[in-house]
Amino acid sequence: MAVILNPYLNFRTGTREVMEFYQSVFGGELNVSTFADFGATQDPAEADLVMHSQLTTPDLTLMAADVPPRMELASGSTISVSLSGDDDAKLRGWYDALADGGTVLEPLTVAPWGDAFGMCVDKFGTTWLVNISGPGTGADA
Repeated sequence: MAVILNPYLNFRTGTREVMEFYQSVFGGELNVSTFADFGATQDPAEADLVMHSQLTTPDLTLMAADVPPRMELASGSTISVSLSGDDDAKLRGWYDALADGGTVLEPLTVAPWGDAFGMCVDKFGTTWLVNISGPGTGADA
């Protein structure tokens, strides 16, 4: 499977507890990374917030994150759509098309975890996260 569509939930705080609950319901493997784990904050109050979590089961993949107070968490922005996989050309094309006429929140570049990653809000207000693993994560990404 080259591309996967995943729900991505956003919370102000408490993502770890939420995802541990979902793990107790669905089973599977839960991976949780904090802002401190990726060196993505200078604010000690944000260090233990969940920057990314992923619950993977044979039936589903569910992702979630805490949204630091410095970032907006407006009504309707508590869920994003995440596209991930290793088909670099397809995912870059989709990112470019979704960003066209919308707002780029994070350019599609190599992220601290080594994959290419970008975020945008399309012209209709939907937030999209694109994560490309594999060959597209090199210095030319």
